[in-house]
Amino acid sequence: MNTIPRKLLEGFQRFRERHFKSDDSLYQQLVKEGQTPRTMVVACCDSRVDPALVLDCEPGDLFVIRNVANLVPPIEGRAGHHGTTAAIEYGVRNLGVEHIIVLGHAQCGGIGALVRSGGVSNPGSFIDDWMCLVESARRSVMEEMPNATLKEQTRACEQRAILVSLDNLMTFSWVRERVEAGKLRLHGWYFDIEHGQLLRYDENARAYIAL
Repeated sequence: MNTIPRKLLEGFQRFRERHFKSDDSLYQQLVKEGQTPRTMVVACCDSRVDPALVLDCEPGDLFVIRNVANLVPPIEGRAGHHGTTAAIEYGVRNLGVEHIIVLGHAQCGGIGALVRSGGVSNPGSFIDDWMCLVESARRSVMEEMPNATLKEQTRACEQRAILVSLDNLMTFSWVRERVEAGKLRLHGWYFDIEHGQLLRYDENARAYIAL
């Protein structure tokens, strides 16, 4: 029989003591009033990149979507299962978030594998099928930086992939209409886990700058 990791049980006890010790706790408020996060974050599954931890947020502050390489697919047909798209639609149309942050990061395993392999190499893989979404980013980086180091190419691809996801967000009419009406803002952020820095994409400078 599988045993539950003791660290997780002890962690839950600390969490419960911190957030459920009184009738007027934050969680009691969230139970009564429901969630009203103003910000959605599309982040990576990487265990080192927890948006609530990185941004020091309280429960209820963020509506978080996590997947491999923090990707947003473009609008597609209704066939199939669209977990990321469904979550984005819920956050925008049901919760009315005012900001969507695509949060990329350094040392992304998905992007790193894509760059090292020279592109998608196993079409039968769920991961490779998913990473096809940013193959265009990899190709453009390799064309522009053929003599750069692997680390430099990977970092550039990580950052370029964020822009692909921002473009893909605008393929959804219910995102585009809110952006054009000034009710929703899109942001591209990059967390450098090596140096503890957070960068944002500046459209005017066409570059990532420190926050």
